[in-house]
Amino acid sequence: METEGPVALASSTARASRSNSWALAWLLVGLLGGATALAAYGLLSGVRRYATVGNPYPGAFLAVAEPVGYFAACLAGAVCLGAMVCVVMMARPERDGLIDPASFRIHLVAERVSIAWAALAAAMVIIQAAHDSGVAPTRLLTGGGVVDAVAASEIARGWIVTVICALVVTVTLRLHTRWLGHLVLLVPTVVAVIATAVTGNPGQGPDHDYATSAAIVFAVAVTTLAGLKITMVLVAATPSRAVQVVQVACGALALSYGAMLLYLLIPRWEVDSDFARLGLLAGLLLLLVWMSDCRQLFRTPGRSGDASTGAALAAMTTVAALAAMAVQTAPRYVAHQFTAWDVFLGYELPQPPNAVRLVTTWRFDSLVGVAGIVLAIGYLAGFVVLRRRGNAWPAGRLASWLTGCAVLVVTSSSGVRAYGSAMFSVHMAEHMTLNMFIPVLLVLGGPVTLALRVLPAAGDGQRPGPREWLTWLLHSRVTAFFSHPITAFILFVASPYIVYFTPLFDTLVRYHWGHEFMAVHFLLVGYLFYWAIIGIDPGPRRLPYPGRIGLLFAVMPFHAFFGIALMTTTSAVGGVFYKSVDLPWLASIEADQHLGGGIAWGATELPIIIVIVALVAQWARQDRRVAARQDRHADSSYGDDDLEAYNAMLRELSRMRR
Repeated sequence: METEGPVALASSTARASRSNSWALAWLLVGLLGGATALAAYGLLSGVRRYATVGNPYPGAFLAVAEPVGYFAACLAGAVCLGAMVCVVMMARPERDGLIDPASFRIHLVAERVSIAWAALAAAMVIIQAAHDSGVAPTRLLTGGGVVDAVAASEIARGWIVTVICALVVTVTLRLHTRWLGHLVLLVPTVVAVIATAVTGNPGQGPDHDYATSAAIVFAVAVTTLAGLKITMVLVAATPSRAVQVVQVACGALALSYGAMLLYLLIPRWEVDSDFARLGLLAGLLLLLVWMSDCRQLFRTPGRSGDASTGAALAAMTTVAALAAMAVQTAPRYVAHQFTAWDVFLGYELPQPPNAVRLVTTWRFDSLVGVAGIVLAIGYLAGFVVLRRRGNAWPAGRLASWLTGCAVLVVTSSSGVRAYGSAMFSVHMAEHMTLNMFIPVLLVLGGPVTLALRVLPAAGDGQRPGPREWLTWLLHSRVTAFFSHPITAFILFVASPYIVYFTPLFDTLVRYHWGHEFMAVHFLLVGYLFYWAIIGIDPGPRRLPYPGRIGLLFAVMPFHAFFGIALMTTTSAVGGVFYKSVDLPWLASIEADQHLGGGIAWGATELPIIIVIVALVAQWARQDRRVAARQDRHADSSYGDDDLEAYNAMLRELSRMRR
């Protein structure tokens, strides 16, 4: 009887080892099978595929290397992203932030695969540049035309961004094994995934503003889902409840945004092309994986190893299908006659803006606009939960947050964004709203405080959850650095000068992803600054109230000078783009820029008034609390003095009697 336990344990361990070996073997078969299928597709469809769009056949090597390399690089990036998400959501870090041994195994997966990711992405830069220029890679490398070929290929430039981000991830993972480091590294990893997703079909032609926003969400969702599936098999781990929720959410996002992309890129849902058939195959696989994840989350307590391996293979096949779609022209653009507005805007603006058109011309932003709606719904849900518990929450904070979210949706999706993408003056109004008005309303909503009061704490022996992650992030050195009043001030002041007075704006204004980047950047920078000034949530070490007012007024000269510089400069900011758009009803690009400078100069008044009112109210409230505390202390001290005097009298009487 004493030996049955160890024997049973050894037998169970051997079975688990064999099962994991079979799972890894199936993953290898899936990887090789996907690469082989893409190579065969490149060879068999090469001449026909290029002739359909009128492009010359680049040769068998490039016809095969482009889809196979795209698949391998994207798969490596997916594993890196999935592994880091697993570490963030499943780790039980020590007091010093170091991850536990189980999470370190997942960390090693990301660390090793990131090296292959960087190498594959670097190879794709050369392959894509050679493919788009019609020159063999060896000739391109030996002939000295690499720089020009890369500069001429938008997709190759996207792969350069991926290479840089992958190298950052590789080096950092080698040096850091703390929970916070993995959380921070999610940013460059997501940027790398987006960099290749927004090039090619989504960024071209009519409605590319819709397609680009959808491609950003779709790429992140699909990559995260595939990475989580493959990582769980590689480390033979069972996904936590939080990871299961993320998988279901990613599957739902991938299906909805993928359907939007197919609708935009395939006219009338015609399935007579390879592109459409591959899209339907990817959609079917995603649907099967999502249904399996829902069943696991809501019905069954766990998933067998075979089911996990099957889901990972389905996700891998999905990535292969998407890679084959990414290297060919979408059916909508095959015979389309492009106009300048198709290329630079994605839609037409035949009439000048006025108050009615700014309100009624809607092109809903499926990234920033949806984010505003989700933030409002999440806040309302937290408010309802808190009230059902019998706890109060100030109505002013609720109104401030919901107003900020509503303004965010309107700014990102109405005529303000539609005309702002084509006119500098309207763009500057959009920028000022995102940077100086919306963050004030969001900060006064106190979302972090609400989240900390609503989210449940993890019990003893349980994995840390969202409440613990949020607490760690709030008390981290990264948050302390970026939310420091001086850092927030520098970012807030320097951002407009860096964006608009360098060649950076010429690139950002040209692409819809650039407008999305600017919207997110200015929103976050504004939030950090006003969090340091009027923040309700716990976080940065704030200055005394006179220092906050001084910091607020110190911003005003910099913004005024920025506006004056725009009004007085003789060269048009982003002039190449605005001349290419060539709005027939816009008399002068320079005059429009001067108007934008005037908007930048005068747009600070309303936000400053709101902030001053909030600061004075907070200062007065603090003074009342301090006065009340001092009164209580005085009352307590007065009572203690009387008691001490009475005791002293008794002691004196006792001494006299003796």
